[in-house]
Amino acid sequence: MPNYLTEKYNVPAPRYTSYPTVPYWENDKFTNAAWKNRVQWAFAECNDNDGISLYIHLPFCEDLCTYCGCNTRITKNHGVEAPYIAALLKEWQLYGEVMEHKPIIREIHLGGGTPTFFSAKHLGLLLSGLLEHSTVHCQAEFSFEAHPGNTTTEHLETLYHLGFRRISLGIQDFDPKVQFIINRKQTFEQVQTVTLEARRIGYTSINYDLIYGLPLQTLNGLINTMNMVADLKPDRIAFYSYAHVPWIKPGQRKFTELDLPEPKLKTKLHQVGRSLLKGYGYQEIGMDNFALPGDALLVAQAKGKLHRNFMGYTSQNTQLLIGLGVSSISDACYAYAQNVKTVEEYLKLMNEDKLPVVKGHILTGEDLIIRKHILNIMCKGYTAWNHHTQPCAAIFNGIDRLQPLADDGLIELNSWGVKITESGKPFLRNICMALDERLWADKPETQLFSMAV
Repeated sequence: MPNYLTEKYNVPAPRYTSYPTVPYWENDKFTNAAWKNRVQWAFAECNDNDGISLYIHLPFCEDLCTYCGCNTRITKNHGVEAPYIAALLKEWQLYGEVMEHKPIIREIHLGGGTPTFFSAKHLGLLLSGLLEHSTVHCQAEFSFEAHPGNTTTEHLETLYHLGFRRISLGIQDFDPKVQFIINRKQTFEQVQTVTLEARRIGYTSINYDLIYGLPLQTLNGLINTMNMVADLKPDRIAFYSYAHVPWIKPGQRKFTELDLPEPKLKTKLHQVGRSLLKGYGYQEIGMDNFALPGDALLVAQAKGKLHRNFMGYTSQNTQLLIGLGVSSISDACYAYAQNVKTVEEYLKLMNEDKLPVVKGHILTGEDLIIRKHILNIMCKGYTAWNHHTQPCAAIFNGIDRLQPLADDGLIELNSWGVKITESGKPFLRNICMALDERLWADKPETQLFSMAV
């Protein structure tokens, strides 16, 4: 991609796992009663055929990875495991009362934090409790995030027997200097051991997370990391930009902006990384994701059924995603909700038998229209609008804002809609931002989002 385009479009931009994005939620119009009502709507519409999705946030880590933007709690006290699992099961019970009859589980993802901080025994108790009064969909996909340094055969076998077939390993970079400054240490041998053991047990999809733009990262270091990853040939790779947001995550102040690759080098890291992945046989999926031919995400993308939610890209398009645990975000199609962000407050509310929702947003008719177009751009690479059936002034405003991107060759813009060009694929966030009516109506005075490239 031309460097001038990277410089032009390297602005703060949302990642668009939702629309509206969290900073633009109308929390003053949100109530728990309205949230429960929208959960019931979505459940009634989707459960019998498509089922529902679950995201479970397990926030604990033994050490702080200083690059991390997730909601974490750092502790070496594993006595926190049992009370937290009891609280998760209590929250699931409260949602069961809202849903009124047995849910059909289509998708489960364990995120964090470090899910493998928890013992295999405790994870087994959690999942058994979640599934006890549920039905598992015949096309269900269960996945979990794992740290290569503490994932054991017992973890892998316990979750496999509970239906898990997908595992995601956080690699980030194998360069020892990068690992030291971001405090994320795992060796190639540890990653290889977990990968081979997962395959031996029967896992059918292994994902590696890789990040470009990390402090002290070099082009040679990234190439070496990519070559080591290619030797293990994971089924999927998430290759995404480091989000430098020290005003939100103080742990990132262990290093300074001077330690980060300067913009031209970061662009080169991205370009070379994408090129290497394609050379290894990986195909690009939406934004930041790559997979080997035959992968479920690629199949879904080819069929126009790829979906994106707060967990990222998925082949499972469910209308209701319930997030359990500290800071988890739920999506009930017509509304979003986020849980409280501290473990103490979460446990307190669970002891009081109260849903731990602290904020949210009820989507308007205009929100639903814009969200559809943003999802189409993110998942299909195009979107079409019909002004006769969907009169929406916000779309007309968005079309005007899309014109400069068309002039730069990033999109094809015409009367029926917009299509992303090959040159435009690295700029999906910018393209979606042109349609983000709430952002343009209330431009932030301070930086809310990470940089687009």
